[in-house]
Amino acid sequence: MCDYSLDLVASRPAKVGEELVTTRFSRSITRGFTAVGHPDVAVCLLPGTELAFREVVRYESRLGCFGHQKVGQRVARFRKINGQDTHAHHDALQFPSGEVVLLTHLVEGQRATVLQLPATLHSKVELEEHQPESLRA
Repeated sequence: MCDYSLDLVASRPAKVGEELVTTRFSRSITRGFTAVGHPDVAVCLLPGTELAFREVVRYESRLGCFGHQKVGQRVARFRKINGQDTHAHHDALQFPSGEVVLLTHLVEGQRATVLQLPATLHSKVELEEHQPESLRA
């Protein structure tokens, strides 16, 4: 839900409709989201969470020496990447263009609103309803 490098930072799950801001956490080597006015608590996103940014998204290149890059879009979906590498950053945003940007590369101070959380299946009945007919007992 939150990247491995945020283990020492207080955190909580995101809520639909809340405004988030990108930040660098004081006790961490990474960047992520906080709620506006609460800079010491990381707001964790589930894969599939959709966000709308106020402006086009800006991020630093991987090398950090080429200035800021821009994604020409304001809507993104949160996802996990690099699952096989336990020491890599996993939190990323994927844009409709297919471009993927790690959260830790986002420029600080950007604001985004949580549009929707991913759908979750809560009961055995719901799980069975979403299985193909061929797999139902």
